[in-house]
Amino acid sequence: MKNPLDSIGKTISLGVVLALVLAWLVRSGGEFNLPGVYRWLHYIAGVCWIGLLYYFNLVQTPALAAAAADKGGPGGAGVTKYVAPLALLWFRWAAVVTWLSGAAFLGKNFVPAFTLGLAAAEPTPYLTAIGIGAWLGTIMLFNVWVFIWPNQKKVLGLVQASDEEKGKARRVAALASRTNTLLSIPMLLFMGAASHGVLF
Repeated sequence: MKNPLDSIGKTISLGVVLALVLAWLVRSGGEFNLPGVYRWLHYIAGVCWIGLLYYFNLVQTPALAAAAADKGGPGGAGVTKYVAPLALLWFRWAAVVTWLSGAAFLGKNFVPAFTLGLAAAEPTPYLTAIGIGAWLGTIMLFNVWVFIWPNQKKVLGLVQASDEEKGKARRVAALASRTNTLLSIPMLLFMGAASHGVLF
């Protein structure tokens, strides 16, 4: 019998099953907690999205620059051909799942959060904090789909582009990615502060 850990799909599926079984074993009774499931999906997708964002900015970009500068080295073709397209696939769809699961978790608090509590019957620090985090995450999602992914397709040769267009696309994608890295820091602060009272 083949080990299920040899497949990433089976590994993830087993992780979901294990989480649900453990949650069922420690449940305190009562109704099914759908908002809790949305929050859980938000965490998982968010870890994938922001983890890949940090990988691109802290590891891949400097490594590719070093590979380009190393005239006798192997270069970065393997990364740009095999690693980057797959990482960008997970990156962009994790961004979508993160945003959608966060919106689902907010539920009736969606509009009050996005108005920073101003549209709420009773404004709270929670709505202000989660709203700031949600706005930052929304801007980041926009950057992924409007600036990073379309330009990375040119850089990676997935769509036709001249060398000049690739150079411009590389710069736009890099700046959008760095912008997302910058925004992720306060975004994570405010997302955590909303539920855990950090700084508020």
